[in-house]
Amino acid sequence: MQINITGHHVELTDALNDYVRNKFDRLERHFDNITNAQVTLSVEKQRQKSEANIHLAGGEVFAANEHDDMYAAIDGMVDKLDRQIIKHKEKMKSHK
Repeated sequence: MQINITGHHVELTDALNDYVRNKFDRLERHFDNITNAQVTLSVEKQRQKSEANIHLAGGEVFAANEHDDMYAAIDGMVDKLDRQIIKHKEKMKSHK
């Protein structure tokens, strides 16, 4: 899985990069067919915002989250993506 991380009005530190990559490892355990992910971390006034667009086999998933803390925003975004990926995986599976 290829992960592209960009920052908008925020400096991307090694700690943030590693944190995002570790969280996305959890998503890859649920669904193997993730081709690439585009993650955008931004700051708007006092709100920390994280967005991700993931390309899967058979679809695309988007999630965004805002919080006062960037790490909490990333956690919330990954939780949303996790639920969406599991739902997508269930749809792809044959129920016959």
